[in-house]
Amino acid sequence: MKYFLIILCIPFTLFSQEKKKDEKLQRQAREYIRQGNKLYNAASYADAEVAFKKALEKAPESKKASYNLGNAVYQQNRNKEAIKQFGELEKTLKSKDAKAEAYHNLGNSLMNEKQYGPAVDAFKKAMRNNPKDDETRYNLALAQEKLKEQQKKDDQKKDDKKDDKNKDKNKDNKDKDKDKKKDKDGDKDDKKKDDKKDEDKKKDDKGDDKKKDQPKDKDKDKDQQPQKRPSQLSPEQVKQLLEAMNNEENKTQKKLNAKKARGRKVKQQKDW
Repeated sequence: MKYFLIILCIPFTLFSQEKKKDEKLQRQAREYIRQGNKLYNAASYADAEVAFKKALEKAPESKKASYNLGNAVYQQNRNKEAIKQFGELEKTLKSKDAKAEAYHNLGNSLMNEKQYGPAVDAFKKAMRNNPKDDETRYNLALAQEKLKEQQKKDDQKKDDKKDDKNKDKNKDNKDKDKDKKKDKDGDKDDKKKDDKKDEDKKKDDKGDDKKKDQPKDKDKDKDQQPQKRPSQLSPEQVKQLLEAMNNEENKTQKKLNAKKARGRKVKQQKDW
């Protein structure tokens, strides 16, 4: 009988010790929470954060310590940490009022990060848990307005980006059209130059033909002119006639040379 009593007393003793230890930790945690609240109310948010963390070391399941820690972090503008803290906390809460408070503060943290869409969702969840909270209702309306403005700006940016893309496309098309026109004009210029070359060549050929034909015409004219009788000219007249013929020949040669010079082409340099 004593044997069984000893066996039964050991678990009861351990349970009592654990219970006392747990109660001690809970008291210490509550003390740290009270200390943290005083510091928080005095706007000593960093010191309050330390106190709430100590409370959680003593009692990790303490919802009050977690909630107050999130508020202390939020007050120090560490919004991302506050979002994480309130996000994890709301999953463990069962009271509607407590959930409403957590969602409300989560929405405020998201607003500070300009995450207006998630903030709207957070405030809506807070309203579902506490429909009478006017402050949450006001914050919800503000978040919805901010979300509309953000969406409008995003749409404007998309439109501007689309317009810039279209402008670049139009510019490319214009540049292509310019290049095509330039190539076409270049082809026209080349054709004009080629036509001018052909025309000049024809002129040169014509000039050469004239040069070739002229002596024949001269000979023909000579054949057609009546020949003077030599016996009718004195030696002095024959000399004057020969000099006149030589002068006429020189004039004719000069004219031919002048025509030939006018028909010579100047080499054109390509404008590549």
